[in-house]
Amino acid sequence: MPKLSGKGTAPSGFRRNDSSSGGALLVIFVALSLVMFTMSVRENGTGLFSGVRGAFSTITMPVRYLGVAVTAPFNGLGNIFSNLTADQGTLSDLKAENEALKSKNAELEEAEQTATRLQNLLALKSTYNLQSTAARIISGSNDSWSDTVTIDKGSSAGLAVGMPVSDSNGAIGQIIECGVTTSTVRLITDENSSVSAMIQSNRAQGMLKGSADGTLHLTLISTDQNVSVGDTVMTSGLGGVFPKGLPLGTVQSVNKPAGALYYEIVVKPLSSTESFEEVLVITSLTEDQQATNEDIASADSQDSSSSGTGNDSESNSDSKASSDESKSSE
Repeated sequence: MPKLSGKGTAPSGFRRNDSSSGGALLVIFVALSLVMFTMSVRENGTGLFSGVRGAFSTITMPVRYLGVAVTAPFNGLGNIFSNLTADQGTLSDLKAENEALKSKNAELEEAEQTATRLQNLLALKSTYNLQSTAARIISGSNDSWSDTVTIDKGSSAGLAVGMPVSDSNGAIGQIIECGVTTSTVRLITDENSSVSAMIQSNRAQGMLKGSADGTLHLTLISTDQNVSVGDTVMTSGLGGVFPKGLPLGTVQSVNKPAGALYYEIVVKPLSSTESFEEVLVITSLTEDQQATNEDIASADSQDSSSSGTGNDSESNSDSKASSDESKSSE
């Protein structure tokens, strides 16, 4: 018998047998894999080998998902580490690029809003067939006791004192000063503003006046007329300054004092001063934009129907004065 070289040490013959056995098994597994792969391809996904491969894939799917879940945080950490180790120049470039993109986005949004406003102005011009010149508001009031804006067009563009001005919603004021390249527009909310107006629903005619606090009041509407909150107030065309039918605002509140002949009506303007940017200056009126003889007769009829008392006569005189003021200022 051969002697063992040491405790627990196997003869060298056995080691050679183990190596050869392992190599043989490897060859067998590789051969089986190739055979199974070839057979599954030939089966076109419907045979035994394809089923075995599908079952193996299903069994090992949780293990694959677990591997993804385990490695995902490390991938995130790798990205963070990469960002942390980026040089200062790269970070500065990325920051500058981000700021440029933000600026470009804001520029595009502003361009879109401007295009929308201009489209609305063109729609108003087309709807009311206005003979007008477009202008841009460049500043607001220079003092606290007037409500005016300055536009970037003047006499060199054919503008003149008295011309009415509109934004995309309706009438907002009229020119009171005109330079060569700029003009001052008194807004309808100014306390010195007075515009001939009427209620669209019943054609009741009165005067729309501004006030020191910017509130609009529709005066000289007799209490025998039906007036409701939400009614549209529009230019009447009397005086031949504002085109007839241009929106001015909506009735916000109606009060009928006891024994009074006229309502106390507050009107909400269609636009706020802060929203004024582009405007239309109405340079001339067509024949159909002026008050008709029927409109004038209706206004006289409203005045004469309430001229029975001294107070009424005083109100009538106030109406005349307001109308004259409107003509001179408009």
